[in-house]
Amino acid sequence: MRTIPDITDTEQWLMRTTLRERYGREIEMQFADAEIRLAPSDRELKICPTIYWQADDGCHFVIFKTGESSYRCQFFYQPYKQMGTGVRQYDNLAECAVALLQAQADFVVQQGNA
Repeated sequence: MRTIPDITDTEQWLMRTTLRERYGREIEMQFADAEIRLAPSDRELKICPTIYWQADDGCHFVIFKTGESSYRCQFFYQPYKQMGTGVRQYDNLAECAVALLQAQADFVVQQGNA
């Protein structure tokens, strides 16, 4: 039984707009469901609506909707090395998306200076 609401048209519009601003063009997003633990102590996985996209440099981005106005995010180049923003949960999708994009941009800069 799903208790987490699906990604709304407004949330899709917000993400399309945010990604267009970031990349200067339309970015293909995919919508799916992911099973995640909402709390580390949870034994059962919860099905969460998910937004996914991939950047030209091969970076994968995922935003999980974990409740009404509740989001988590991560990015990765390799599935076994996932990175995030340092914030466990966001209550604003725009803030979540911008923080995720900024964290990835900061990561790229750090890798170039390493």
